[in-house]
Amino acid sequence: MILHTTEVSYLNDYRLWLAFNNGESGELDLEQELWGEMFEPLRDKAQFSTACQHPVMKTVAWANGADLAPEFLLELLHQQSQRAA
Repeated sequence: MILHTTEVSYLNDYRLWLAFNNGESGELDLEQELWGEMFEPLRDKAQFSTACQHPVMKTVAWANGADLAPEFLLELLHQQSQRAA
């Protein structure tokens, strides 16, 4: 099975709600991941809030063309969930 997101919702600040096709879902904070040429503009919360489910790539994408691999997002979700526990 190829991993992809099935739902992407902007929550607030740099937080998104994500659901994956493997049945996992949760809230993800991306504030620490916004570095590099494509992602630094997303430090502007108005830009970050454009996060959506890309209809073809089936992952998080933003209006400026930035996107993140679903595998990276799921791994980060696992890491953040472990820290919160």
